[in-house]
Amino acid sequence: MIRPTKEEIRELPLYKGLALNDINIIENKHDADDALKKLQTEVCLGFDTESKPIFNKGEKSPGPTLIQLSTPEKAYLFPTRFPVAVAAARKILSDPKIEKVGFGIKNDNKELRNRLNIEIANTQDLSITLKNLAGEKNSVGARAAVAMVLKLRLGKGAQKSNWSAYPLKNSQILYAANDAHSAICVQKALMTNYKINT
Repeated sequence: MIRPTKEEIRELPLYKGLALNDINIIENKHDADDALKKLQTEVCLGFDTESKPIFNKGEKSPGPTLIQLSTPEKAYLFPTRFPVAVAAARKILSDPKIEKVGFGIKNDNKELRNRLNIEIANTQDLSITLKNLAGEKNSVGARAAVAMVLKLRLGKGAQKSNWSAYPLKNSQILYAANDAHSAICVQKALMTNYKINT
């Protein structure tokens, strides 16, 4: 398995991922109960967080403003402005029976612990898994991972948008959901195509 160049990635077909109607945003107790009902039956979920980007030197991050969890069919976005969303995300993230897979999740774990008092159990950093598989010196990010494993190009257009603004724009919803969705898809492909149990 070889990491493609940026030029090679640009030539790949776009990763389509989930559509807006496959994405649920958790804003109230009803949303949270529905999400928990579905997510607690899963054994593995794609995981990511988004934070307001920092542009000024010395400015500190306010921590994650969005937590994303995804199955292969649906994504759930938990805006941290809603306490009920944080509580529901905490239940899933701290459940040791559910594996959470993502890219570069060490910083996500640290931010969630320090800012929201969420202790995450049972995680797998696909950046490290793919780094080891490819014999790379550096960890492999989501865009390179999707290209390496799925042979697709992950769009990163909304990455530097203002994640603390609410409501989220459709482009942000799609970007956030598909970051978590791409993680579960890469993990499944590694298990199926490469017989690798992450």
